[in-house]
Amino acid sequence: MNYHTPSKLQAVVLDWAGTVVDFGSFAPTQIFVEAFAEFGVEVSLEEARGPMGMGKWDHIRTLCDLPQIAERYHAAFGRYPTDQDVTAIYNRFMPLQIEKIAEHSALIPGALEAIMQLRAQGLKIGSCSGYPAVVMEKVVALAKTNGYEADHVVATDEVPNGRPHPAQALANVIALGIEDVAACVKVDDTWPGILEGRRAGMWTVALTCSGNALGLTYAQYKALPADRLAQERLRIGRLFEGSRPHYLIDTIAELPEVIADINARLAKGEMPQGR
Repeated sequence: MNYHTPSKLQAVVLDWAGTVVDFGSFAPTQIFVEAFAEFGVEVSLEEARGPMGMGKWDHIRTLCDLPQIAERYHAAFGRYPTDQDVTAIYNRFMPLQIEKIAEHSALIPGALEAIMQLRAQGLKIGSCSGYPAVVMEKVVALAKTNGYEADHVVATDEVPNGRPHPAQALANVIALGIEDVAACVKVDDTWPGILEGRRAGMWTVALTCSGNALGLTYAQYKALPADRLAQERLRIGRLFEGSRPHYLIDTIAELPEVIADINARLAKGEMPQGR
């Protein structure tokens, strides 16, 4: 049997916070700030956003490795944070996250309509997140009440390695019965999520305005003057450069146009690994 490149897409693998729900990705970031504060260590919202997209334990470890945060921890406890300290913060983070996840569970405007268009074309909808399964259970239930239900969900603690490793994206490929990774698109608002898709051999779409990098509510985003929005798009585009997304768009509402373009490229024999 000979190998043939796929002629059209079969699936889209969507991130959750900042991509489909929680426009400014506030649910995870604010809770990081609160969890550290309970240990007497100040972490700014901007600092908390830096490693967004990773699994939450790895996210906390990365924050603790930042020199300025490590020094604040040392000032509070007389030592630099160990893995045991990271676990202690994580164990406080988790109940706070579960308690407050509903406060930021609204679907991103245009998300449901875009996903309905993709389903109408026969695409399967996979999903993955930096949240662990216990949080995802609540996120999924809240999304269902708002009309969104993915065909498959993979939490960060359901695979050996979370983002930026490709395991979650590839777990969706297996579960959805996809024939070729090149027939998949990974959509995310963070660089670890884009790297995940790249390493899985998929097409990748980075969201510049609906998620972590811009960090605004939908109303604040819509109120930005045109020149400021253009500057922010350039800034965020530079943040994504290293992860090499194939496409950058403002929000998931623009995704159907990207899907059409990828299908046209696949029909011409182009592959995601080719650029």
